Amino acid sequence: MKAMILAAGRGERMRLLTDTLPKPLLQVAGKSLIEYHIEALHKAGINELIINHAWLGNKIEQHLGNGHRFGVQIHYSREAEALETAGGIRQALPLLGNKPFIVVNGDVFTDYDYTHLTELKLNSLAHLVLVNNPEHNHQGDFYLQDNRVYDKVNTPGPVKRFTFSGIGLYHPEFFAALKPGKQALAPLLRKAMAQQQVSGEFYLGLWLDIGTPQRLEALNQSLNK
Repeated sequence: MKAMILAAGRGERMRLLTDTLPKPLLQVAGKSLIEYHIEALHKAGINELIINHAWLGNKIEQHLGNGHRFGVQIHYSREAEALETAGGIRQALPLLGNKPFIVVNGDVFTDYDYTHLTELKLNSLAHLVLVNNPEHNHQGDFYLQDNRVYDKVNTPGPVKRFTFSGIGLYHPEFFAALKPGKQALAPLLRKAMAQQQVSGEFYLGLWLDIGTPQRLEALNQSLNK
């Protein structure tokens, strides 16, 4: 199985830190954020990775190289301008192949075990990992019922929404019909959810969205104790 790490965003909320350094190369306890993903994916037996980039992407390539020092092979999907999540995946499809593949946001920090996805028999177009809602997204994103993910539910009474972790398993057919160019992922997911084509799971372990300098500093302080 192959995996893609999304690393093309500018990281506007992380400026000034990302004015001269791409967000995936920000340091967490002395190691770049993206290296944690590479090591975790390799530990799960995934040895072929695709990384997309746009903003300061040459620095990502210089830092990671071909991936051999991590025990993996890295291919790069270069974007002249960030194509957003679905657009970036769409462009990388020739590198990802015709079998289900993992995608992970490059700006999250987690101890999620990717073998949960490598061993999963995908019976939908997409499978999402959901987590408890962080303070900055307290209303959540989607519902999870009977291992299916929904944008809306008809169940009477209160039903909790969860946050999409940025970790998912996708069938290439999910993106194949997209035209080249900028494409957001959320509308594509909601359309598939309406057709009950998105499965999911809830993860209770460590997961953080490193979206601001304050969150990055808090994570570093907690890990350096």
